[in-house]
Amino acid sequence: MKWIGALLLLSATTWVGFEFAKKLNDRPKQIRQLKNALQILEAEILYSQSPIVEACIAIGKQLPEPICWFFQSVSKDLSKGQSNLFEVWKKNIQRFWAITAMEKNEKEIMLQFGRTLGQHDFTQQQKHIQLALTHLERELQEAQDHQYRYGKMVKSLGFLTGLLIILLLI
Repeated sequence: MKWIGALLLLSATTWVGFEFAKKLNDRPKQIRQLKNALQILEAEILYSQSPIVEACIAIGKQLPEPICWFFQSVSKDLSKGQSNLFEVWKKNIQRFWAITAMEKNEKEIMLQFGRTLGQHDFTQQQKHIQLALTHLERELQEAQDHQYRYGKMVKSLGFLTGLLIILLLI
């Protein structure tokens, strides 16, 4: 009976380690997807001159989950007649961020970008998009550094923590 409990404990702590490592691996991917979304938004606004609702629909169709859910939700809320773009943007970021691997810095970048979205002419909007892309690039470098540094360690730490607990209990 002790061995079954020990195996279950070891499995659980190893699984926790792998989940933390998965979050470290997902963060750079999702930041890249967010950067792609802003580049698509820039193209839709500047070249196609699409309204924000249509641009968000186009982004939602082109990107994978969970990033596409955010833009689909923004477009849905705006098409319902909620006119304040920043409030819709902010509400959806609050709701969306919990299901991503991204952190507070990326959230703040997107909130700051949302404040400027739709407030300026095309050239100013392009500058704000480029600024957000620059900030996201910095966060991407940090995320890749964390992934490289801590990815393997977190997996091993989960296993070794379980092993330590088992040894202490036996």
